[in-house]
Amino acid sequence: MNTTWAATATAVTFIWLGMVLAISFLETPLKFRAPGVTVPVGLGIGRLVFRALNSVEAVLAAVVLAAVLAGGAPAGVLGPAVAVLVLLAVQVGVVRRRLGRRSDRVLAGEELPRSRGHLAYVGLELAKVVLLVVLGVALLAA
Repeated sequence: MNTTWAATATAVTFIWLGMVLAISFLETPLKFRAPGVTVPVGLGIGRLVFRALNSVEAVLAAVVLAAVLAGGAPAGVLGPAVAVLVLLAVQVGVVRRRLGRRSDRVLAGEELPRSRGHLAYVGLELAKVVLLVVLGVALLAA
């Protein structure tokens, strides 16, 4: 694989990984522990933060895919790259969309039980972290 493209894809992959770890596994759980943060306020903040994160992720995913394709990546790199892109698309297009509809109802004042959709989102975040690590390591070895 062309070294310039590999270096770009590697750097972007690890930046993406760091963003997911920092926001999904550090900021999000802590937000609800802050004094005065109610569920509706936390949901409102979360919607803004995850909309921004997912927008940045889409750009990073496009850069990784372009670098991998332009650099002539081997299958050991292409597979995880495509897998993480598909996972992101499902996460944003299906799970986050459902969570958005649910949070609309909560923000409108409806009392709802705890959401299992958030567990699906967290599960996909964990899978994305694993795929990003696999992709990053594969890029380092390419």
